Amino acid sequence: MDYYMKLPRSPKEFALFIAIISIISVNIIAPLISFFEAGFTTAVWRHTYQVMPFIWLTVVALVLLTLQPAQIVTGIILQKEDSFRAHMIVNALVNVLMMSIVLSVVATWIGTQSFTFEPITHFFYRWPRNFAIALGIEMLVAQPFARYVMYKMHVHLDANKIVQH
Repeated sequence: MDYYMKLPRSPKEFALFIAIISIISVNIIAPLISFFEAGFTTAVWRHTYQVMPFIWLTVVALVLLTLQPAQIVTGIILQKEDSFRAHMIVNALVNVLMMSIVLSVVATWIGTQSFTFEPITHFFYRWPRNFAIALGIEMLVAQPFARYVMYKMHVHLDANKIVQH
C-alpha cells in the first residue's frame, strides 16, 4: 500500500516527485557544502545561488541516469518482500552514493566555474563529508517530504474517484 500511496503512479507524478526532491536537495545541500568549503559568508551564499540552476540541472540529469542502476542494486541487496522503509533507505543510500561521487567533482567545477583537477585530487577528503550531508538531507528531509506530498495527492485523487463513481 505504501508503494501505491507514497510513490509516483504516472510520468507526471514522477516529474513532480523528482522536482520536489531535487529542489529541496539542491537548495540545502549546495549551500551547506559551499559553506564548509569556502566559509560561512553572504558572498559564498550569493555565489552558490547564482550557480545553483546549473547544479540543479546536473542533479536532475544524474537522478535520471542513476535511477535504474540504483533500483538494480537495491534489488540485489533486498528481497521483494522486505519493507517499504527498507527499500526507501537502501535506494536512497545507493542513489546518494552514486550521485555524490559524481557531484563531488562536477558540482565543484560548476561552482568554481573552472575545469581543474583540484576536485579530483581532493576527492577523498571532500567526498565523505559531501556524502554524509547529502544522505542526511535526502533521508530526513527531501524524500520524506516528497513521499508525503505524493501521499496527500493520492488521498485527494482517490477520494475524487470515489465521489465520481
